[in-house]
Amino acid sequence: MRLKNILYTGMALLSLTACNDFLDVDAPSSYTEEFVYGQKTEINRALNGVYAQALVGDLYGNAYQSTFVLNSDVDMSISSNSAHAHNTYRRFDCDDQGSDINKYWTASYNLIEYANRFIRSLQNSPLYNTGDKEIMQWMGEAKCLRAMAYHDLVVMFGDVPFTFSPSSELGSNFVIPVADRQTIQDSLINDLKGIAPYMSSGNSVTVERCSKEFAQAMVARIALTAGGYSLRPDKSSPKSYGKMERPSNYIEYYKVAREYADSVITSGTHSLTLPYQDVFVKECNYALVNNDDVIFELPFSKEGNGDTGYAQGPSYASYEGKTVGAWGECNGGVRLNAFYRFLFRDNDIRREFVNGLWYYSYFTNADGVLQDSVYIRNDYSVHCNKWSKLWTDETLALGNDKSGSTGINYPYMRYADVLLMYAEADNEINGMPSDKAIECLSKVHNRAFLNGDADFVSQASASKAAFHKAVLDERKWEFAGENSRWRDLVRTNTYAEELVYSFLRYYSVGMQNAGSTTGFEDAINEHDGKQYIDNLPERIYYHAYKLDEPITPLGLRVCGPQLYGNVLNSGAVVYTYPNQSLKSLRVYNAYKPSTMPVKSYITNFGFQAAAWNYADFYQWGDTDAGTPKDQCKYSFYGYIRSDDGGNIWLIKDGVQTLFPTTIPSAEELPVVRYILPYPNLAIQRSAGAYKNYYGY
Repeated sequence: MRLKNILYTGMALLSLTACNDFLDVDAPSSYTEEFVYGQKTEINRALNGVYAQALVGDLYGNAYQSTFVLNSDVDMSISSNSAHAHNTYRRFDCDDQGSDINKYWTASYNLIEYANRFIRSLQNSPLYNTGDKEIMQWMGEAKCLRAMAYHDLVVMFGDVPFTFSPSSELGSNFVIPVADRQTIQDSLINDLKGIAPYMSSGNSVTVERCSKEFAQAMVARIALTAGGYSLRPDKSSPKSYGKMERPSNYIEYYKVAREYADSVITSGTHSLTLPYQDVFVKECNYALVNNDDVIFELPFSKEGNGDTGYAQGPSYASYEGKTVGAWGECNGGVRLNAFYRFLFRDNDIRREFVNGLWYYSYFTNADGVLQDSVYIRNDYSVHCNKWSKLWTDETLALGNDKSGSTGINYPYMRYADVLLMYAEADNEINGMPSDKAIECLSKVHNRAFLNGDADFVSQASASKAAFHKAVLDERKWEFAGENSRWRDLVRTNTYAEELVYSFLRYYSVGMQNAGSTTGFEDAINEHDGKQYIDNLPERIYYHAYKLDEPITPLGLRVCGPQLYGNVLNSGAVVYTYPNQSLKSLRVYNAYKPSTMPVKSYITNFGFQAAAWNYADFYQWGDTDAGTPKDQCKYSFYGYIRSDDGGNIWLIKDGVQTLFPTTIPSAEELPVVRYILPYPNLAIQRSAGAYKNYYGY
């Protein structure tokens, strides 16, 4: 039986003691601790209750996938709000009143409490220390889940309340003390180091369970984070946003990261055998694939929890609560930066799969029958097409009256991440990439290119700086929609620079559309290594098609029944569109200035090409005011924004400073206040023991 089918049965079994007000956990149970932890069957069911806490919408079911994926050059949430708001986390503008912060905080500590209680109860069980392999595996799973929650809290909030003790041991009025992030990270690393040797390999544990390789990969991830930069508070100045720092012994953390990433690699358990697209499409079809890219995926329950594939992918409108097709409504609210697709290298198949330029709605035909229709998405952002309910086979679809709770799993850790962590750590330690580091980068990069990309790897190997940039670029292309990019930029202290360029891309295009320029266009082109800012196609041609409609107009080709080619002036080939029932859009020349495509007819298939439609893109200027529209001004509001007078402002410690006429160096830019505030409710319950810094 798959784990997701029995998770809920474990929730009541684990709930054996009450906990304090701070954690606000109330789950009474008729089972005694001695009964549960004296039988392996019940222990396993209790562990399922720990997993269940990770799957709620306020944690990994939704919030981790969307609400707290901060804006960058990859992941993007557009805003036209010209004022401060309580909960606009993604644009670095929020406060301790934001309700989603409190929900995420509470859900995280619920998971930690459940894990702490399970671990302590299992340690007190007569079955513990008997050498039973299953018991030790279950202990490792609980410790991995606890480490996940704490790690993500540290990344998002900095120093946080920390304990490995269940609330029953702390007393009813005890407030968990705040610990320095380094102390927390060291504790997590040592905890996982201690249990990993006793855990089962992914060869015998499904990817829906935490394996030995996942524990080792978590050590690498936590160590790499600990050795990287993070925003530290200036406790002497309440208005200060803090300072970006890394520990003096950061190389020691990189050595740990390399060692444990290497443990995963040398185990031989995982590989990158599947094509990139298939990794995610198989998740959308509820297929468990062990021993490939995914090391651990969150095991959601169909119609039970998890919004994967509802929040991502094309939006799909319903009529009176139902869709025409079998899949049900899709929100499509998880979006990617409109310029992200221009940052890929030519021929990268990830670009065509991940960046979604279309969505679905309905219309009534002449006979009064509702039918599906596909439309171009000419917006300030594009859909993240890694997952979608629409990629699910019709026979497995949820039903046309369903929305969220898709049960589609979400990959928390992939082998591609481990390979790139090894490459990054090795390069930092040696001052140059080793042959193995180059091999690790090559494995991830080459999977995205049908015929390889030797120039990229050769150029990356030239120096420490070149390799560091190449690894970060690879992560940029590989992990869209996986809550990764902003974390990578924080760790490497490059977030400020990338946010400035992300803002300027939008602002410059909006200004050009309004009939002027910013003077930053050349700098953007130089930074990105391309001239696309000056050459965006304002008119893009497209038409709808199904997979069985082979068509070869100028710039397109058919590559047989398993592949269709969409070269888009670059030779990139896209794997088969995942949904063969709904139409997609065949987009012509979306990356360079386009003219009307030449019509083509394929007589040997007996099919005549559909007519080409067009849409006007990047119409982001207010021609009357001579400025970009508000979406270009305020989507990075808490760090960089503009006003109606055409001024650009950087935000330093809460104060607007005028942006200079030349782009400042990375060292000259103010810090990004990505750290979230403690929720006000947690501060109140702590009776003043918890305090917010970073200008909150």
